[in-house]
Amino acid sequence: MFSHIMIGTNDIERAKRFYDSVLAVLGIHESTHNVNDTGQKRLFYAHNGSVFCITEPINGEPACPANGSTIGFTCDSPEQVLAFHSAAIANGATSIEGPPGLRDNTTGKKHLCYFLDLDGHKICGMYRCN
Repeated sequence: MFSHIMIGTNDIERAKRFYDSVLAVLGIHESTHNVNDTGQKRLFYAHNGSVFCITEPINGEPACPANGSTIGFTCDSPEQVLAFHSAAIANGATSIEGPPGLRDNTTGKKHLCYFLDLDGHKICGMYRCN
């Protein structure tokens, strides 16, 4: 359904250090750098046909997280959910919505973790149980 997701940052190098460490847990090891036509620096992480992008805002205003939004990353196991969360916290993220673990609701059983990245974006790691 999605080709890519792009979020803003106020410090591209700080975001690169954070996401290089955190996304490595999911097997995403390299970002590519890009400068667009108007001079904003960007990072692109490609994996399994999807792209996660981080950019300096084009309009020159400070980057800010969207209230009510969540960006979810697929994990391969409950252990990977925990490792993803642990890597994020070790690199300065803030844990939110309780500890990582099993949740069972109307959408089924899944292992989840939630954290705010260094710019305040809400990130989720999810493993769906069969």
